[in-house]
Amino acid sequence: MSESGRPPSKNTDIPGRDGGSDKPPREPGGGILMGRFYGVPIYVAPSWFLVAALITWVFGGQLETVLPELGRIRYLVSLFFAVAFYASVLIHELAHTVAALRFRLPVRRIQLQFFGGVSEIEKESETPGREFVLAFVGPLLSLVLAGVFFGGMQLVESGTVPGVLLAGLMVSNLIVAIFNFLPGLPLDGGRMLRAVVWKISGKPMTGTVAAAWVGRGLAIAVLIGLPLLSYAGGLRDNGDGSGADSLTDALLAAILAAIIWTGAGNSLRMARLRERLPGLRARTLTRRAVPVASDTPLSEALRRANEAGARALVVVDGAGAATALVRESAIVNIPEHRRPWVAVSGLAQDLTPGMRVSADLSGEELLDALRAAPSTEYLVVEPTGEIYGVLSTVDVERAFLSAMSRPDA
Repeated sequence: MSESGRPPSKNTDIPGRDGGSDKPPREPGGGILMGRFYGVPIYVAPSWFLVAALITWVFGGQLETVLPELGRIRYLVSLFFAVAFYASVLIHELAHTVAALRFRLPVRRIQLQFFGGVSEIEKESETPGREFVLAFVGPLLSLVLAGVFFGGMQLVESGTVPGVLLAGLMVSNLIVAIFNFLPGLPLDGGRMLRAVVWKISGKPMTGTVAAAWVGRGLAIAVLIGLPLLSYAGGLRDNGDGSGADSLTDALLAAILAAIIWTGAGNSLRMARLRERLPGLRARTLTRRAVPVASDTPLSEALRRANEAGARALVVVDGAGAATALVRESAIVNIPEHRRPWVAVSGLAQDLTPGMRVSADLSGEELLDALRAAPSTEYLVVEPTGEIYGVLSTVDVERAFLSAMSRPDA
């Protein structure tokens, strides 16, 4: 499965040094960094190792029946199959990434995880046509890979290790393609359905709602249908429909249904949030500020701010140009009896170019500007360069969470 078009991340952490550690780089929630593709990091989540072990065990059991002469070496062959299968999944995700970069959409990362991979594309496609192409290329590549492995099967003898491996990879890629073509979010087919409805209605949100609800319907169908198919197969094979396979299929159905249902709901919530992001405006979130000289005592600066109804302090030079921002956290840490003896310069953070943001910014552009230069406060300026006020990340995060917490329609 693949996901894309996620809303901007709220991450404002400042990257630190690794302290000379020789461990593979990790990202919170990302896993182990395995490499980069056109600058896009590729991570393997810890859950992948669990699935790889499970595939090795299951495929190894099948090899015992097909190629009993392998002995315990079958598990080494099975491990190779697990790695080759996820390499195919990675190619599927790389197709999404190439298309996204071609459309100038930033890709945060690629992650291989439980039940597949994810290409985290941070911005939404501008047109339904691009959205359709972006979703279509992934399962298309899986179909191409299935065809390649089928062609390879014609060049080797069946019943051999290469023949069994190629057959397994052909079938697995065909399943990945068919599964991802299912028309419900968060699957690629759901994004294709979203693009079609978007094109017909002219509203991307209408497409998202339709594809999300179809995705929820698919989740219910998987939850009920897969165990029924397994039971029917058991009746056909041994007459009673019982066995460990039926229980395994029921568990697999429950996991798949939960993933699809949750993914559909998340897609719907993220779409709702994107609709509300334009409400995050620098002008409405900015705190009024008063300019003060660097040698102004903190108590005097706060008195002026109170009189003016301001909630922020900007340090200016003799010409009135802003040079620094007085940090709110630093003010709180100064006892009131000491404030007449502490100059604001000792509590100020020098302005860097990234700490100046336009008062006209809103939505994703505003969040992108804040992520580009992580800080706790920003100087908000008019297009003419005049000081408008100070923007605190606390206020932005509060507004962001408020938008996320509104009930979905």
